[in-house]
Amino acid sequence: MSGATLGIFAAIMLLTLGITAWAARRTRTATDFYTAGQTLSAAQNGFALAGDWCSAAAFLGFSGLTALYGMDGALYALGPLMAFCTVLFLVAEPIRNLGRYTLGDVINFRIRRKPALLATAVCTIVVNLAYLVPQMAGGGVLLRLLLGLDYRTSVAIMGIAMILYVTFGGQLATSWIQIVKAVLMLSAAAVMLGLIAMRLGFDLGRLFSANEITYGSDYLLPGNYLKNPFDQLSLALGYACGLAGLPHVMTRFYTVPDAPTARKSVVWVMFLTGSFFMATTIFGLAASHFLGHAAISAADRGGNLTVPLLAQFVGGGPGTIGGDVMLGFVSAVAVATILAVVAGLTLSTAGAISHDIYVNLIHSGQVTPQAQLRVARIASASIAVLAVLLGIVAQGVNVAVLVILAICIAASANFPTLVLALFWRGFNTGGVVGGMGVGLVASVGLAVIGPAVMGKDALWPLVNPRLSPCRWDFWAPISVAKSPQPSGHNRIISTKFNSVRRPATGADPAR
Repeated sequence: MSGATLGIFAAIMLLTLGITAWAARRTRTATDFYTAGQTLSAAQNGFALAGDWCSAAAFLGFSGLTALYGMDGALYALGPLMAFCTVLFLVAEPIRNLGRYTLGDVINFRIRRKPALLATAVCTIVVNLAYLVPQMAGGGVLLRLLLGLDYRTSVAIMGIAMILYVTFGGQLATSWIQIVKAVLMLSAAAVMLGLIAMRLGFDLGRLFSANEITYGSDYLLPGNYLKNPFDQLSLALGYACGLAGLPHVMTRFYTVPDAPTARKSVVWVMFLTGSFFMATTIFGLAASHFLGHAAISAADRGGNLTVPLLAQFVGGGPGTIGGDVMLGFVSAVAVATILAVVAGLTLSTAGAISHDIYVNLIHSGQVTPQAQLRVARIASASIAVLAVLLGIVAQGVNVAVLVILAICIAASANFPTLVLALFWRGFNTGGVVGGMGVGLVASVGLAVIGPAVMGKDALWPLVNPRLSPCRWDFWAPISVAKSPQPSGHNRIISTKFNSVRRPATGADPAR
């Protein structure tokens, strides 16, 4: 690649490493490591949430799906706007009031039973790993493009960067990297939209008519990728429930000082991500028009290089200074996007291992903060190694599809249990273990035998499986005795969740 491209990439990487070095000097306790000291404002957490959610799937995969399959890609891109309404009105404030570091704290607040905590931790780890894989795959593709390295080497470099960010900087470094990345991402989108509009005479509507002429009227209708109508409904349900069950997104609400700030940060992220996702749809249509399906698929059969290729084209084309600068800028921002997301995922997974399993499950909360911090850093490094191995296996698959599969698991296993923990009087250990177990096994099993993994040989017709009937959570109380209800914090949580406050400073709500 040109010197301009590599220079931009190196500058952004140095900036993120500088943030990590700055945060490492301020990360001394478990609270600093997991929640950045709970010092972020609503705007800061909103930008960090945007950086957390706008992953490789959004920056690369959604545009690729739109370019290759038309409006089905737009359904993937615009669904999160509805999903954040669920977060805003249902779970943001109560999660902030009841938790401390992880989603397992919310379950432990209601029922102090080890099987329930173990089920929550296992689901958290599985969902996060499923979300990590496409990020590593997308990062490997981009680094191969930028540096000319082998795909496996590129994925390994992503893993090393992940270890540096999380192990030394913790949540403080992760949050500020996500904030910087969100600003860069929105800036890159604005520049690309401006260049695309200039080429179209500031008439973006021409993209629809031009693609319709080239690829036929069906290109602008649903059904090119999600051929089963129930798949479209399943995708919508998965978004509405799944985002609120993603551990790495929900634990961001622990980084703000209080519950009202948590809700305000959701308003910020809805505005930021809504603007960006609408831009990704335009990017997909523009790439389909300017580049063509053959060129997009030739660069990466999953369509993951659509945005970098489009950036190079609207900047002036291959071999021009403008094209090289735009390619370097957009690719470097995409890599920063992926690194920010994998850092958040790694931190959330490390929290489930160190805080939920090691501290609360094995040692019943009797662990020093220094020991917990040490275990969290070891867990972070181990997760990075596993993510590299899984990322190598995922080469060539559209990253948006893999991310939606992670949301499938979150919608089927995490979300129902989380909501029932917050609002249902009959919540108990049998419901947690049964609900999460059935949701996890069924969603993963159906995803593996579905079109996203098996292609034309799929045994299950839906790309985006959701589990809704026969939830264990609802009928387990009929056949399973209720868990003893300890006094104190373990009260039933009413819908007036503003009245539920966290314990006094220094108390652990899980104890």
